[in-house]
Amino acid sequence: TLAPKLAPHIVAGAHPVEGEGGIGSVRQFNFTSAMPFTLMKERLEFLDAEKCECKSTLVEGGGIGTAIKTATSHIKVEPAANGGSVVKVDSTYKLLPGVEVKDEITKAKDSVTAIFKAVEAYLIANPHAYN
Repeated sequence: TLAPKLAPHIVAGAHPVEGEGGIGSVRQFNFTSAMPFTLMKERLEFLDAEKCECKSTLVEGGGIGTAIKTATSHIKVEPAANGGSVVKVDSTYKLLPGVEVKDEITKAKDSVTAIFKAVEAYLIANPHAYN
C-alpha cells in the first residue's frame, strides 16, 4: 500500500488479485520505466508477522517465462543494534537457458532498494502509522 504513494516514480500501482493477504494470496505491482518490466504478480508462500518475515514466488510478469524460469523472495526485518531495523531481502531466481540479465537485475535491485528507503523514511517520520 505504501509503495505507490511513497515511490510513484517506481511503483505505478499495487493491488490484491486473489485472497485476503494471507498465505496463498496473490498481489500485483505495476511499475514505471524505472523497473526492467511493467508488472509483477507474486504469491505469498510464507508469512510470520511476529518475526516480520515473508516469502513469495513470482507467478507472472517480472520476466517469468521470457528470461526467468522461477523466482522467489524472502524478506525479513530484524532489530538493529542502534534500535532501528535491518531489512534483509534474499531473492533467488533461475534463468532460462541462454539468458543473461545482469543490467536488468541491477536496475530492479536499485529500484527495490529505493522503495525500501522511501518506506523507511516514512516510518521514521510516522512511527505510529502501523502499530
